[in-house]
Amino acid sequence: QVQLVESGGGLVQAGGPLRLSCAASGRTFSSYRMGWFRQAPGKEREFLGAIRWSGGSTDYADSVKGRCTISRDNEKNTVYLQMNSLKPEDTAVYYCAARAGDASRWYRRWYEYHYWGQGTQVTVSS
Repeated sequence: QVQLVESGGGLVQAGGPLRLSCAASGRTFSSYRMGWFRQAPGKEREFLGAIRWSGGSTDYADSVKGRCTISRDNEKNTVYLQMNSLKPEDTAVYYCAARAGDASRWYRRWYEYHYWGQGTQVTVSS
C-alpha cells in the first residue's frame, strides 16, 4: 500500500520561500515518478512539476519554472518542493502524487497519477 504524506504547509509571507515534503512509503519507488500539484478553490488541479525517482531528472510546468525546484532524498524516501518568491495567487492545497513511469515520458495530468497524499494547505499573505 503506497502512502504519501505531505508536510510543511501553513501561512507564508508573500515574497518568501516555501518548502514542502512528501514522505513516501509502501514500496520501492525507484521506477516511479513523483509529481507535485496544487488546487486553489474553484480551480482545476494544476501540475507544478515532477521528478524521476531514479536519476532525479525533473520536469516543470512553464507557470512555475524558475521559481520551483523539486528534489528527493533516497535515504529518507522523501520528495521536496521548494518554491520561491511566493505570491498570494500561490495560495492552494498542495499535493504530491506518484505513479510508476514509462522511462520515455513525463506525466503532467492529475489523472495520470495513481497515488495521492492528503494535501497540505499553503496560504500566502500579502
